[in-house]
Amino acid sequence: MRTKLLCVSVAIAALLSTDATRDVSARGGPASPYRIIDLGTLGGTYSFAYAINDAGVIAGGAATPAQTDFLSQTAFISDGERPLNLGTVGGSACPDCSSEAAAVSASGRVAVLSETAAADANGEDFCDFGTHRQCVAAVWRNGVFRVLPMLPGGHNSQVLFANNAGEMVGTSETGQADIGCVMPFQQFRYQAVKWNRNGQPTPLAPLPGDTVSFAFSMNDRGQVVGSSGLCSNVVLPPNPQLYAPHAVLWDVDGTPIDLGVPAGASGLNITPTGINNRGDIVLNSQMTDGTIRAFVWTRSGGLRDLGTYPQDALLTLVPCCNVINDHGQVVGFSIDTGGTMRALLWQNGVAVDLNMLVPADSPWDVTSVGGINDAGEIAGVAVNRQTSEVHAVLLSPSR
Repeated sequence: MRTKLLCVSVAIAALLSTDATRDVSARGGPASPYRIIDLGTLGGTYSFAYAINDAGVIAGGAATPAQTDFLSQTAFISDGERPLNLGTVGGSACPDCSSEAAAVSASGRVAVLSETAAADANGEDFCDFGTHRQCVAAVWRNGVFRVLPMLPGGHNSQVLFANNAGEMVGTSETGQADIGCVMPFQQFRYQAVKWNRNGQPTPLAPLPGDTVSFAFSMNDRGQVVGSSGLCSNVVLPPNPQLYAPHAVLWDVDGTPIDLGVPAGASGLNITPTGINNRGDIVLNSQMTDGTIRAFVWTRSGGLRDLGTYPQDALLTLVPCCNVINDHGQVVGFSIDTGGTMRALLWQNGVAVDLNMLVPADSPWDVTSVGGINDAGEIAGVAVNRQTSEVHAVLLSPSR
């Protein structure tokens, strides 16, 4: 359920629904567990954090002065200081192209989803920026972009995560036409892909009986999580309406494993969004009552409901992609029936509102998250109660 652009939708909704008079009396004092750092923008008014690595480097997308609609953005990385503008694959030939930095490996390889200057020959909108340009998976390193190879016949691709070994995962079109695709403008099938550190792609097969798949995240062992289904019942990331009927773990050898369906689930929408180095997986599932709930899957215990924040039973999500660390801490967000959103941290089986863990005088309401590393640092998205601006933020444990 969390795609890269779902953060945009979340931030917009939060901007519209955040109560400027929200009670902050329950927040922490001078000894709050976390301090909150504004990561700024690229000269525009908004930014979004999508991942954080173990060195504390954050990947995301931010507005330049010319980008104003919350969909348009430009890839950046930040070490907690001012964001570094990575640009787009379109470069100077496409000054209004958009891109998103999905993740940063330990060696500094940045996984980037980007538009090119070329219009999509079939009118597709694979990047979901609304521009119908070609969408490509790319690697940025030391100021240079390299487009990752697609699967045979593919014209569009996307990358959504990178592990510390420099491997990356995402999705590529296959060139096989399918008139039944439910995703708007989509005409071709697609398949999950794992690129090795040299950029060579390996397709990850859907579950038996399925025709399409996408990969969301992976761990340092090379295990990959994502979803599969038919082109008629799957909506790809980064579309914020993402859904798929089958949750998949691709083991190190590429074998797809069906993660099953939680008790009480509708069976229509179940999406794994993160996996740690222990092989624990977090996922979201639509329930028969229409709510969406977050779960943890382990080989020994199967699926376990993470539970909701007390008053937020409508929707509880774990976004993509490094949202569970090796200590078992999980980050996500929830929405109550009034539309109020809050970022959550699950630890020791309990969901805690992250806004209760930051200083009481902070002007920021944290509405969503992009990841948590093993040091407990959290990349998030927050709304400023004073200016209503939406910015990427870093929540750093107080020392």
